[in-house]
Amino acid sequence: MSKQSQTTRKTVKDITAAKGGTPLVMLTAYDAPTAAILDEHADLLLVGDSLGMVVHGLPSTVGVTMEMMILHGQAVMRGSQQAMVVVDMPFGSYETNADQAFLNAVRIMKETGCQAIKIESGAYAAGQIAHLVERGIPVMGHIGLRPQAINVDGGFRAKGRTDAERERVVAEARAAADAGAFAIVIEGVAEDLAAEITAEVACPTIGIGASAACDGQVLVTQDMLGLFDWTPKFVRRYADLRTAVDTAAAEYAADVRARRFPGSAETYSLRKQGA
Repeated sequence: MSKQSQTTRKTVKDITAAKGGTPLVMLTAYDAPTAAILDEHADLLLVGDSLGMVVHGLPSTVGVTMEMMILHGQAVMRGSQQAMVVVDMPFGSYETNADQAFLNAVRIMKETGCQAIKIESGAYAAGQIAHLVERGIPVMGHIGLRPQAINVDGGFRAKGRTDAERERVVAEARAAADAGAFAIVIEGVAEDLAAEITAEVACPTIGIGASAACDGQVLVTQDMLGLFDWTPKFVRRYADLRTAVDTAAAEYAADVRARRFPGSAETYSLRKQGA
């Protein structure tokens, strides 16, 4: 029996049981090696559609396809063993109606083996969430700043700054929770609004730019590791890997150009006859 088959992944029940307790840890993962490193530290690994920007260099998440999400989801599943893996449903894969959402969610789950999907859940998406949950597909909601709506919002802007917008964000949270979402990501809202939503909904909330008032936190791993020159206000850099990679690449390039690499330690030699 393989090691992976002996390992029990975290389940929806494990995640929902964390409500009000020790905060949940979620990080993004897009490939097997990164997933393997993060797996023992995270309760959930999110194969976010942020991969469009972080890995593929797209200007937003709008251009991400089902094929991209499935490919990266498969890699993360191969690299992880204990964390619950959640895969984002990309823009255009669930908005039309509940049947469209179900067929695409089933495809993601069958082809990746992930344990749940995530939907950027404006109030309109409550029907899709309920439809999926009723048919055995765990759904994580996502409210507040919704990156897939960038073209409507005119950019990545914090939400809940006016009374009307605040009411809309709360309504999104209620709709997702009432429809059966097992957890809800809250992105880009003020601390008091995140605290209000967290207190009101029965499922755990996971914040990104929404303060420590939430039941857990998520960050884009590459932001957390300092791989980019710029990161959002809500990111804390726990490493400076951009500098480390730049330094390593510069040293390698210098060694190659000076013929210091490869050296004797990195070079094969023929064995002598009879050795």
